[in-house]
Amino acid sequence: MKKSYLITIVIIAAAIGIIIATAGDASTYVDFDQAYQMAEAGKTSSIHIVGSLKKDSNGEIIGLEKSMDRLSCSFLLVDEKNKEEKVIYNEPVPADLGKSEKIVVIGEYQGNKFVAEKILLKCPSKYQEQKLKAGV
Repeated sequence: MKKSYLITIVIIAAAIGIIIATAGDASTYVDFDQAYQMAEAGKTSSIHIVGSLKKDSNGEIIGLEKSMDRLSCSFLLVDEKNKEEKVIYNEPVPADLGKSEKIVVIGEYQGNKFVAEKILLKCPSKYQEQKLKAGV
């Protein structure tokens, strides 16, 4: 067997191994009930939950609390099944949190509390097509 064939087979096997290893770490989006059940079953990896902030009729965020040193915060998140849960985030409040229509929190349940490690803000207004006004 030629060396080039052997090297090609090793590279393909390594690529397949990497794909399988990363596919096992892939997380799915779940709601709070599923996330809690997964935590009780012993799942220790990060969980993704999609939701939106709870807001009043004026569009003000309900339940946003900042720590005294402003290095952590908590807020109420409503998931896709309309379950409301308090999320704790041990980082400062993300910029544009209030402008986001959808939020993805990545973290895990610690006891009865969901603690987010990361927050992804989904702002569809960034991606909407805007009309250009040409000066005449």
